[in-house]
Parts: sequence; structure tokens; C-alpha cells
Amino acid sequence: MQLRINARDYAVAERPDRALLWVLRDELGLSGTRFGCGAGLCGACVVQLDGRPVRSCQTPISAAAGKPIRTIEGLAPDAGSLHPVQQAFIDHQVPQCGWCMSGQIMQAAALLEADPELDEAALVEGMRQNLCRCGAYVRIRAALLDAAARMRGTAGS
Repeated sequence: MQLRINARDYAVAERPDRALLWVLRDELGLSGTRFGCGAGLCGACVVQLDGRPVRSCQTPISAAAGKPIRTIEGLAPDAGSLHPVQQAFIDHQVPQCGWCMSGQIMQAAALLEADPELDEAALVEGMRQNLCRCGAYVRIRAALLDAAARMRGTAGS
């Protein structure tokens, strides 16, 4: 099966029902995507499939074949920079343990890339199903608002 991940093509010889998470981590060494609950409830495993956030622990590779997949490793626009969401998470010192952060960032990036005009209520609603066991929600919200402003080009104004 052919998978296109972070603009690179990979041939994988796996069962079509194998979870995308395990192919990314175990077969391809893209370990930035985390295993959290395994039931699609926490969001630690979020990647983008055709520009939309999906729970990779519940997504079979057969559903991903032929569609662009983006993981945290492929989020930055180039090797010398960070995505605005990544930079905002750093600037606001969001991570504590960091386990959920790649999923949080991938979810937020998908939301803001689809609509950088989202207001605070829409951002909070869009992130509602991404859980943080450390409870960093206040910093996550601040980082999201900052990233949205950066993506609109209004940061600091």
C-alpha cells in the first residue's frame, strides 16, 4: 500500500485494517504522533488526513491510502522555521509533560488553517475533545489565540 506522509511516498506492507498510528510509529519511525487512550477519545494521536484532523489510533491505513497525511514532523513549513501554532505553544510555555502536545498542535493547526478567523469560542469548541492530563488548558487557549492572530497577520497589533 502507498502512503503519502509529509510530502514523501512510503510503500508499506501492512494489513489494510492496521491503525495508522502504529504504521507511523513502528514501521516508519515517525514517533511524534503519540499513543494516548487507543480509543480515539483523548486526541494525543491526531494527525491530518487530507487537511482534516483524525485520530490515527482509530484510522485504518486503508482509509489513508491515496490521501495526503501530515504528522507533527511535517507541520513546519521548512527546516528553519516553525508553524505558527508550534511557535505559539513555545512562546506561551504550554507543555508540561508534553505527551498530548503533538495531537493538540495538529488539531489546532487544522482548525486555524481551515479558518484563521475563528474566535475564542470556536477555537475552544474545536479543541474540546483533545484532552490534557496536566490541565494546561489556559495556556493552550492563550497560544491558540496568539497563533490565530499570527495566521491572520494581526499579531502584536
